[in-house]
This record gives sequence, C-alpha cells and structure tokens, in this order.
Amino acid sequence: MTFILLIAACLLSCLGQIAQKFAVESFRGRDMSIGLALRSGWLWLALASLGFGLLLWLFVLQRLEVGIAYPMLSLNFVLITVVAHYLFKESIDRRHWMGVVLVISGVVLLGQQA
Repeated sequence: MTFILLIAACLLSCLGQIAQKFAVESFRGRDMSIGLALRSGWLWLALASLGFGLLLWLFVLQRLEVGIAYPMLSLNFVLITVVAHYLFKESIDRRHWMGVVLVISGVVLLGQQA
C-alpha cells in the first residue's frame, strides 16, 4: 500500500507540473493578470494535483523513513523528462538521458532498502 501511495504522490506531482506548463503556455502572448490566471482550468488542475499529491506524501512519510521516501520522488525527473520529450516536443540530449538512467538506478538501489 505504501508503494502505491508513493507512486500516486509522484504521478500527482508530475500532473501538477504538466498542468502548470499548459497554464503558462495558454498565457503566452497575453497580458498576464490575476483574473486571467484564476480563470485557467490548467492552473486549477495544477493546484488540485499538487495539493492531493502533498496529502498523499504525508501518508507516505508516516509509513517510510524520509531518507528512503524522498529520493523516490526523483522519479518525477524521469517522468517529466519523458513528458517534455513526447508531449511538448522538447529536445533532450544524450547527457540528459544518461542522467535519467542514473536517477532510475539510484531509485532502484534505494528501493531495495525499503
């Protein structure tokens, strides 16, 4: 159950980051105002996702040591890199992909302690 909560917290955090990106993209070329921002569905999705992700994270911290749980959030770097490449068509160089492989390796090593 703890692993599911951890993955859900990661996914919600990533969804929040992606929604933030969509929100700022929808503001591009417009004069940014608080009123415009507050009418953005993407911004509200980002806030809700990050908020629920935080609540799940608190449940994770009740069950795992922070020294084990926190590095697992590094999976966010991996997920966001994949989304940036495929959804936003961002160019990711070889060195960045090597970093992703190292992050995954570190998470696997730490996950063996849990």
